[in-house]
Amino acid sequence: MPAELTVLTLAALLQGIQFLLMAIPANIELGPGKTASPRDPQRLAKPLMDQASVGTGRLFRAMNNHFEALVLFTIAVVVITLGDKGTGFSAICAWTYLAARILYVPAYYFGWTPWRSLIWFVGFLSTMLMIISALF
Repeated sequence: MPAELTVLTLAALLQGIQFLLMAIPANIELGPGKTASPRDPQRLAKPLMDQASVGTGRLFRAMNNHFEALVLFTIAVVVITLGDKGTGFSAICAWTYLAARILYVPAYYFGWTPWRSLIWFVGFLSTMLMIISALF
């Protein structure tokens, strides 16, 4: 399997881990009555993420951010793989993306500023460089 697909697989697993990191404390803090409910605005005073602790809210936002980043990274991997454009450079970009996304979780949770934004940018730049490299 190409390195880029391996990293995409690991990034998907990271997404699952992030879900668990957020969901377990959210269920403990808010209770299954809220977390398993249909979450209708009429039944809740405010969104569940806003009712969670600061740390759990940060884990929720970090997870959502990875969903957003994973869309572009998946496009990059598909273009590289289907276009048969995989190189050492694209593999380095893919691994850099994954490392950045792993570091992003504690950076968000612990509120590392400005490092969280810089870590995010490294992952974003890696993805964009992969897409650009597929054009050449």
